[in-house]
Amino acid sequence: MGDVLSQNEIDNLLAALNSGELDAEEIKDSGEKTVKNYDFARPSKFSKDHLRTLEIIFENYGRLLSTHLPAYFRKSVQIEVVNSEAITYSEFSNALSNPVILGIINFSPLEGNIVMEVADNLGYAIVDRMLGGGGQPLEKSRDFTEIELIILERILNICTNLLVEPWQSVVDITPRLEKIETNSQFAQIISPSEMTSIITMNLQIGNVEGLMNIGIPYTCVEPVIDKLNTKYWYSTMQVKDDGMYQEAIESVISKTKIPIRALLGKSTVSVNDFMNLQPGDIIRLDTNVEDELDIYVGNIKKFTALPGAFQDVYAVRVTSVIREE
Repeated sequence: MGDVLSQNEIDNLLAALNSGELDAEEIKDSGEKTVKNYDFARPSKFSKDHLRTLEIIFENYGRLLSTHLPAYFRKSVQIEVVNSEAITYSEFSNALSNPVILGIINFSPLEGNIVMEVADNLGYAIVDRMLGGGGQPLEKSRDFTEIELIILERILNICTNLLVEPWQSVVDITPRLEKIETNSQFAQIISPSEMTSIITMNLQIGNVEGLMNIGIPYTCVEPVIDKLNTKYWYSTMQVKDDGMYQEAIESVISKTKIPIRALLGKSTVSVNDFMNLQPGDIIRLDTNVEDELDIYVGNIKKFTALPGAFQDVYAVRVTSVIREE
């Protein structure tokens, strides 16, 4: 399947054809097969399906972050996955600026570590917000102090713990934040030539916006790489979620308390008679002694029953169940 052009690209192409800047003969397909060079130094270990599955996993992860982080920042947090790609680890580390917030996360039981990189402007905003400020970044970058790193470590620990649920459909993990590096040169967790999938997420904390990059080396997810496809992921998620949510719903419903009332009968009296009621007066109902009573669960009629007593208290004995609403 060929590349799909966006609407802007189509408009620009039509404008170039109309102005004569582009010749239609030049863009005609010659019919010759093109050969794509294969770079043995950068083998493509992550397929498009693998990257798409990682995007789905981290979209779920983004929703968890946007739910939990506002409780700590007391500001709205919006997160979306903007890109996923496979590059060598050296390309990823060389693109990082200093100082950088780079969390090294142990991905147990999988071997190896993953990295979580947060933009420095977000780090300054987080520290400012956690210390009672308005959550604004610094105008000029500087190294983080020890106290600031402790505050950031607390937030990254929360982000690390939230990785468990999105990955449950692939593998049960117990991630642990090992350390935070502020210099990318000291975070050589794998070989520089190792292929790494980079999931880029856009974080917006209040009015401050920045990127979070999660780097997952191929050697880390190699044992479960076959499970990183959309078909397996969706099928596992569907089977697991159905049972999990059904049990949870049944458990909650079974503990729910609902009002039940028995209607002895109805009667109509005037306001004058009602105001003059005295002990011993009799109000005539529209039912007989032998008639069954209507039993309401909430506002829905669900049973019929006969009146009686049980251990010196009034009670009813259910005679039939009404299945219709």
